[in-house]
Amino acid sequence: MAIKAYRPITPAQRQKTTEDYDQITTKKPMKSLLKAKKQQAGKNNQGRITVRHRGGGVKRHYRIVTHNLPKNLTFTVEEIEYDPNRSARIARVKDENGVYYYVIADTKMTKGSTFKTGSEIEVEDSSRMPLENIPVGTFVYAIELTPGKGAQMVRAAGAQAQLMAKEDGYATLKMPSNEVRKVLSSCEASIGTVSNVQHQNVKVGAAGRRRRKGIRPTVRGVVMNATDHPHGGGDGGRHGSGKAPRTPWGQLTLGYRTRHNKKTNKMIVRSRHEGKRK
Repeated sequence: MAIKAYRPITPAQRQKTTEDYDQITTKKPMKSLLKAKKQQAGKNNQGRITVRHRGGGVKRHYRIVTHNLPKNLTFTVEEIEYDPNRSARIARVKDENGVYYYVIADTKMTKGSTFKTGSEIEVEDSSRMPLENIPVGTFVYAIELTPGKGAQMVRAAGAQAQLMAKEDGYATLKMPSNEVRKVLSSCEASIGTVSNVQHQNVKVGAAGRRRRKGIRPTVRGVVMNATDHPHGGGDGGRHGSGKAPRTPWGQLTLGYRTRHNKKTNKMIVRSRHEGKRK
């Protein structure tokens, strides 16, 4: 995969780059695996904005991606497709019974390739099996947090986790964020790396490109009025707020911890912030 640059015939195109779409084999999604996707513009069912800077954007259908494939089957990759709702590519696969599914594609999936699911299968690219059956050191993606619930972790473009150890019914994983955590070794994972590795290297280059994604402009707090933001107000000079950075609602930010999940704290062996501490 490579990054595609443009001839600089406009100021935006001088900076803009895009992913190549060489892995994609079809432009037409499967109608039975689509459903309508309503644009909520970041608002909840009461009409209040719960996610800022959202709105507009092009219309899109949601692809019904299966994160929990049936066990002990062989799947054939029919097509590799673009999904407007995620950074990774998706694969249209068919099982032995002729049933179609969408799954997250990895870097090794190509049109016509096959992979298997289950516990008594060979360790090969794209195979999906419990972590207890995967050799230590293997890179995996689409990992379950709860056995049988389906993939919840490591699903973004280019993401991969490494299986570091297996003991006492738990598997130790090094996550893409460098966090080291444990999950039950009966949880399933797929072998490989999520597709579209170059996604992180794309330069947006034009404001309209963000607007078509449904992302609206972000205004800095220091240029607002005092009534709108804790950083706001002042005489118009080039100065900050003179106090610790805060959200528009006065909550401390930049390093302030917001994660309070005591149930899973014991599963984290090494925090992703460990190396940053002085």
